[in-house]
Amino acid sequence: MARARKQIAQINVVPMIDVMLVLLVIFMVTAPFINPGQVELPSVGKTAQPPAQPLEIVIKESGEYRLRNRAVGGAERTVAKSELAAEIAALHRALPDQPVVIAADKNVRYEEVMNAMTLLQQAQITRIGLLARPAP
Repeated sequence: MARARKQIAQINVVPMIDVMLVLLVIFMVTAPFINPGQVELPSVGKTAQPPAQPLEIVIKESGEYRLRNRAVGGAERTVAKSELAAEIAALHRALPDQPVVIAADKNVRYEEVMNAMTLLQQAQITRIGLLARPAP
């Protein structure tokens, strides 16, 4: 009776190890010759003028809008929501580089802040920020 031969599947890994060792030697020899990329950082110089003081829109929890212009002393005055866009547009024409920040009470609904941002966009204000107290 003839016995069936069973085939044995083997993978010879010796040539793969040889190739990996050659690549390792090549990388070890060439690595010291590679210069790391140099990053050219910009230098900071003194500016001729200090940054403009922001115009603050303060939104109280009661829904009251107040306007504080830090560039002319920082006196706070109450403004009706319907007059806010016109007031800010007039102030922006006087100082076009002045940033505008919104300082809302933490209990104010976010919808009110979004409405204030919409009014600022309608008044063609491009530099808008949100004022927050840093965490203790």
